[in-house]
Amino acid sequence: MTVPHPEHGVDDLCATGADLYRRALREGRLPAGEAKPAPCLLDLGLLHPALDDLDRLEPVAPVVALHRLLRVSEARIADERRREERLSELFAPLMRLAQGPAAPAQEAPTLRILSGTEPINRAITAATMDAAREVLCIQPSTHSRGPRGETAQGVAMDRDQALLDRGCRIRTLYQHTQRHQPMTVARYEQLRGDVQARTLDEVTDRLIMIDRTVAFIPAGEDGRLALEVRHPALLTYFATTFDRLWRLATPMHPEAVRRPTLNGVTPRQQSIAALLVEGHTDAVIAGRLGMNVRTARVHIAKLAATLGSVSRAQLGYLIARSGILDQEGQDGQDGQDGHQGRDGDQDGRDDQDGRDGGPG
Repeated sequence: MTVPHPEHGVDDLCATGADLYRRALREGRLPAGEAKPAPCLLDLGLLHPALDDLDRLEPVAPVVALHRLLRVSEARIADERRREERLSELFAPLMRLAQGPAAPAQEAPTLRILSGTEPINRAITAATMDAAREVLCIQPSTHSRGPRGETAQGVAMDRDQALLDRGCRIRTLYQHTQRHQPMTVARYEQLRGDVQARTLDEVTDRLIMIDRTVAFIPAGEDGRLALEVRHPALLTYFATTFDRLWRLATPMHPEAVRRPTLNGVTPRQQSIAALLVEGHTDAVIAGRLGMNVRTARVHIAKLAATLGSVSRAQLGYLIARSGILDQEGQDGQDGQDGHQGRDGDQDGRDDQDGRDGGPG
């Protein structure tokens, strides 16, 4: 059975070829048939047919083969340099023309990929230093806890307080689960200035928009890639989306609005009920509402007990029959104009899996 010659570069020597070349150097010759598995030996000029016997191959001295290959390489490099010179001569007058008074303006890139936590934070910080009016943020729960979240919170706090000190305002949208998250609560206890926060059952992915002239959104799932956006059409789309979500959201800071309970069903359970009727699993419900699966299942069990359900199928029927989803939209709007005070959705304390609340 013939073993195929492995693919490699034209200037490379495969392992089989290297072994055969060493053998030829030791023995002074090699049967031509034995060199067939390594045609690179002849291509590189390491073996050549003997003058007195064409069926026998003799090795070329390594130093001779090396100098010959180097000369070929030098000739190739010289050709490339001559090509570079020709291209430079060709483009020189064109570049001089482009630099003249009629040259087209060089536009700044409207989209830029940022890679790595530090470069992303530097870009956001640089943009916020130029802010003159406002910063808009959407901060979903990302289940990021521990030292990383605390470090990010520290960076964001310093940056945000500097913004507020210059007279800018900050508006942030969260999921309802963040209303009692300690890191988020601590953030608003410390910041001074025109800073507002509202919450929704669900929010979009993370967004930071500065003066509606530049925005930062995720470009990957691990948080280490971001897209810097300066395209006017995209910025208008982001701003419109934020404004519409903001009008639908429930105030959280500086004054919290109490979210109403309907027929013994809490606002959190109303949100879960809507997703249950859509047929989502516990894991999907937890992810969309920013809580862990264990907490979601506790709420589902409480909802089932309140409605008197004994099975998952019956729960969906009872939710539809109860009318709580029909009232949810109207009551959610009324809640924004209702009594001011501490938010009544106390079950939010179970969810401690958010990340830092700042723009960064």
